[in-house]
Amino acid sequence: MTLTDDAVTVRPRTRSERHLRILEAVGERGAANVSDLAAWLHVSQATVRRDLRFLSDQGLLRRTHGGGVAVDTGIELSLRRKGDSLRAQKQAIAQYAVRLVPEGATVGLTGGTTTAEIARLLAARGPVTIVTNAINIAAEMAPQPQVRLLMTGGHARCQSYELVGPGAERALVEHHMDIAFLGVDGVSAAHGCTTHDPLEAATNRAFVEGSSRAVVVADRSKVGKATLARICPIDMVTCLITDEGAHPDEVVRILGRGVQVERAEGS
Repeated sequence: MTLTDDAVTVRPRTRSERHLRILEAVGERGAANVSDLAAWLHVSQATVRRDLRFLSDQGLLRRTHGGGVAVDTGIELSLRRKGDSLRAQKQAIAQYAVRLVPEGATVGLTGGTTTAEIARLLAARGPVTIVTNAINIAAEMAPQPQVRLLMTGGHARCQSYELVGPGAERALVEHHMDIAFLGVDGVSAAHGCTTHDPLEAATNRAFVEGSSRAVVVADRSKVGKATLARICPIDMVTCLITDEGAHPDEVVRILGRGVQVERAEGS
């Protein structure tokens, strides 16, 4: 499948947003060529070549003849490479999540591919206030007139496109969110919600503590897993939205901790 076969095409408005889209495409597929990227992004092939050269100089991908390939910077990058087989599941989870958001709500969104899908659906639905620490979500939402966007400060993590650390946490203390959606690297009854980086975990916990309702959005590959840094115990969230392929035994254990579990239909 090529990029131009995807149902959703993109027209990034800024150079930074274009770079993020290229990294997402290369990360998901392992590689992408110049002609496909140019058609997908609606820019010239010369522009894509300059972008690939810049990203290669930053060590974020490896430039090849005719395109670019993902670089292996460790366990986290390999886990972030999402196959096309889970795209439908993420979209179904996002569609279910948006149904939980009342009109006029203030919505918190951490980084993640599923939370980015939620942001797009919210923007398409109508006026909404979004609080986020995700650079890619902010770049995509900033030009949307129906979105009131509040972004944290903090230290940028290139692995997750998030602003993290004390600056982000202080900003979140100043805002109340009606509902916050958390993207995680692992969620289980025993270990709670986890991610790879301690600073990211602390920032994501601030989203939980600053919201009336915290909801984890996680596809089947995350359910039952635990990674290095704990965001919060499982009983600090009110709901897990996952897909129909999530391990049933782990779902039962999470339910046993008093957390609502929803499986998005069609996933």
